[in-house]
Amino acid sequence: MFVAPDPGRLRLRNASRAVIGVGLAVAASELAGLSLTASITGGLAALLALFTVADATVRAQARTTALLPAAGFPVLALAATLHGVPLVRDAVILTIVFAGVYARRWGPRGHALGIFAFMMAFVTQFLHAVPAQLPELYAATGLALAVAALVRFALWPIERSTPPAAAPPPLPGTGLARPTTRQAFQATAACALALALGQLLSDERWYWAVGTAWWIFVNTVSRGETLVRGFRRVLGTVVGVVVGALIAIPLQGAPLPSAALVALCVFGIFYTAAVSYSWMMVAVTLMAGLLYGLLGVLDPALLVLRLQETAIGALGAALAVVLVLPVTTHTTNDAWIQRALRCVRAAASASVQRLAGDRGADPAPHIAELELLLGRVRLSLAPLVHPLSPYRGRKARARRVLALLDECAAELRGLVAAAADPETGHDARLAAAWWRVEAAVEALTSPGAGRAAGTAGLVPHPAPAADGPALTHVRGLERLLSELFEPLRTPPTAPAAGS
Repeated sequence: MFVAPDPGRLRLRNASRAVIGVGLAVAASELAGLSLTASITGGLAALLALFTVADATVRAQARTTALLPAAGFPVLALAATLHGVPLVRDAVILTIVFAGVYARRWGPRGHALGIFAFMMAFVTQFLHAVPAQLPELYAATGLALAVAALVRFALWPIERSTPPAAAPPPLPGTGLARPTTRQAFQATAACALALALGQLLSDERWYWAVGTAWWIFVNTVSRGETLVRGFRRVLGTVVGVVVGALIAIPLQGAPLPSAALVALCVFGIFYTAAVSYSWMMVAVTLMAGLLYGLLGVLDPALLVLRLQETAIGALGAALAVVLVLPVTTHTTNDAWIQRALRCVRAAASASVQRLAGDRGADPAPHIAELELLLGRVRLSLAPLVHPLSPYRGRKARARRVLALLDECAAELRGLVAAAADPETGHDARLAAAWWRVEAAVEALTSPGAGRAAGTAGLVPHPAPAADGPALTHVRGLERLLSELFEPLRTPPTAPAAGS
């Protein structure tokens, strides 16, 4: 986690900005004379606004932030009003779960609004908010969102200097073949089971099981991804409970040190989210313990209950993803890898066109998209390369695919740099080399293409010493794409070379 690359220190800057945004939101609630419950609600609202809003442009981010109250306020009212009607409350929560996951089909905005709506229901249970508190909860949430927007878009507008690339759209499909639709049914089934078992364990803290099941389905698609994420969540919670017992319980809710540690946890959530889900869960669990301390209800039994409810939620997610409309890991892997390969072709094509004199050809957007797609490929392949994976052959092939795709990205970055250099001349041999690259990608992404057919005529040519940098990089892509045929076209059950 601490040695993971952080280009442009973006994770560091986002984490630092989150601490400032959440801190100012809580301070604003306190200065407005609102209760501790309202201040905590406002702080969590600011955290969610800064964490979940991830549209591709600053304008779109501002619109999504402005829409958060429309998604969250009605849920807040329903959840606070239905405390005394458990069956109706449970039905409403499961409806929110389904709608929140289904909304991911509309991209980053639907994703953010769905999470915010669910978390408003969760926060209401967490704080045991009642209807009489709704006016100040609305005030705190609205104030917090305004402060978070001020910090994000005015005081520290990171995205204006480093615009985020558009997130890759969800995998295509219609009806139950659409991943977001299948996952909506899976998440609802998981949360229903977690709710039932969680209430058997505790009438008051069952929501931890439901929250666990919900969050395990965030940013996952396949069965393997979901199972690995559930394992990491339980592992992070175990460590977080131990840390909470050592730190949060001795503090007994002392305001200043608790507030300082909560700020550190906020930093940890944002800094680790992109690189280690387990470490993020350590920060989340410790923060929950500190908040319980501030509310005056923390004791060792509560931390143990938190762990038990987390295990129930992970079990619900595991059963749902295996039994309810399962999506195999292999299917998801293949879809994301093919999208990455097509992006490689698009980036190389734009670079070659630019070298041929087309100044309008721009490979930069394709390179940015490729980085996001490679991140999605790594997430998809995570179950296969996990240390506990029993499939040695598949693990070796997955690692080989990741290594070769990373090398393709490196060759592309070199090709883009060469294309941007005005001193780089056009080499007539580029056209033939580019044709072989395009043929290799076509063979790799065509359904049913065999290795013999795919590699015919695509043996990389040796690079003479006189080759320029652009031709060297294109030929490097040739070689790497040729090497990808073995791990991608080997049957999943066949042993990997050297395994």
